Amino acid sequence: MHKDKIKPMLFSTMKHYSGGQFLKDVISGIIVAIIALPLSIALALASGVGPEEGLYTAIVAGFIISFLGGSRVQIAGPTAAFATIVAGIVAKNGMEGLMLATITAGVLLILMGLCRLGGLIRFIPYTITTGFTSGIAVTILIGQIKDFLGLTYPEGTPTIETIDKLKAIGSNIGSFNLQAFLVGAVCLAILIIWPKISEKIPGSLIAVIVGILMVRFLNLKVNTIENLYVISGKLPTFHMPVLTFETVKETFGDGFTIAILAAIESLLSCVVADSMINSHHRSNMELIAQGCGNIGSALFGGIPATGAIARTAANIKNGGRTPVAGIVHAIVLVLVLVVLMPYAGMIPMPAIAAILFMVAYNMCQWRTFAHLCKTAPKSDIIVLVLTFILTVIFDLVIAIEIGMGMAIVLFMKRMSEESQITGWKRYDAEDDPDGMNLKPLPEHVRVYEISGPMFFGDADRIASIEFKETTRVIIMRMRGVPALDATAMHSLTTLFERCSEQGITMVFSHVNEQPMRTMVKAGFVNQVGKENFRPHIDDAIEWAGKVAAKEGDKKK
Repeated sequence: MHKDKIKPMLFSTMKHYSGGQFLKDVISGIIVAIIALPLSIALALASGVGPEEGLYTAIVAGFIISFLGGSRVQIAGPTAAFATIVAGIVAKNGMEGLMLATITAGVLLILMGLCRLGGLIRFIPYTITTGFTSGIAVTILIGQIKDFLGLTYPEGTPTIETIDKLKAIGSNIGSFNLQAFLVGAVCLAILIIWPKISEKIPGSLIAVIVGILMVRFLNLKVNTIENLYVISGKLPTFHMPVLTFETVKETFGDGFTIAILAAIESLLSCVVADSMINSHHRSNMELIAQGCGNIGSALFGGIPATGAIARTAANIKNGGRTPVAGIVHAIVLVLVLVVLMPYAGMIPMPAIAAILFMVAYNMCQWRTFAHLCKTAPKSDIIVLVLTFILTVIFDLVIAIEIGMGMAIVLFMKRMSEESQITGWKRYDAEDDPDGMNLKPLPEHVRVYEISGPMFFGDADRIASIEFKETTRVIIMRMRGVPALDATAMHSLTTLFERCSEQGITMVFSHVNEQPMRTMVKAGFVNQVGKENFRPHIDDAIEWAGKVAAKEGDKKK
């Protein structure tokens, strides 16, 4: 299919490219770069790294992912989903550890794409993605309260975990800075009101400019980026981390987390973009591009990157329809880095906090969360709430692991409840005038109808099948069984052995393709006898009648 090709979308779109589309892509790329500028800086600071790292990521990863990507319109860069994970890795292993984890993630993403695992995104339940997205939004919001209120913490205060951050806020609320709060409140008000005035100029840019002017001209005592970070307008430089088996082993777990999250978020962003432009992305090519982009970002001093839904939507709204827009966005950010970066140091920290508050609000999906809690089955609500709570209290890795585990167990429980084994009631057509549409069974024959998948969750039902002393043949009608696993196969073998001990013949009716393959592979078909596998129930009943008659003659 078109969307599964391992071929960058850029090369496909170039075939019918026009000057008019180029102009639209350039304008859209410039607008998206203006949106990405304050966001990239804010998300880098939320991730526990310097402001340049955010721009390095948007430039390097943004360029590579647009150049190689499987989507026409995807814009990549640092995103809120990674902020808490990256902050934890930096606090634990430093920038070197983050680089190794990001390179590991990149390699895993490339392998996922080459192995054509792009379609697996649909196996991650909506409740889990909603739960952890809402959880990340809450952790970002809590992480920005300190700067929004202008709080100061004593040196050495633990602030990595969300619970630690809440404790630190409670303990140091006395250091509240009214001036910082006013700057944050004004910036937040601009971010809320501005989109109603104009959608052409991003509200985050206006908020940043107003924040800078307030601090400068009102002489407010408010922390700015330059008070806390060293600012440089240097271009990203290549740096290769020390790769040894031990260092890779240490950072593999973090790399795996980044890879899974990057895959989920980038492919979700592609799906959203597809619905907006009525197109199809190439999921496997997108994964390969994400892998290359993350490796490039790490080698040039950046942090993990993925497709950004908000920036991608902005690209579409402003006329971007090919990967050229994403490439232009990266080039514009290079110019911004060289020319404007020294001025970024003047941005007040409460303005950054206000921008991240809006990011958190826009990604929290509270309406979706509330709707699911009202309308979803209980098992789905349990997965949703559990994933959300675990993301906030612990971290995303534990949340996804336990959430997926719970979802799988609850799904299997639901499937096993759907599976049934029912025995037919025997009657004679002559004695039952109401049974005209029912099939009369020969004497000494019993029929068991199985419906639903036969797997380890309900294999014990097969073992519970009982027969009368007069039974000579049992028919297993399996037209409603789409799949059979090894545990259920073992239960069928055990049942066959029980039947053999009691001189009962097993006959199978309408065995579907997958169960038949499993039975052939296990040697079960030869064990039972090929002649005892019949294509439909009428044939099976007729055959069972002959077998039962033969057995009866033997006993005489």
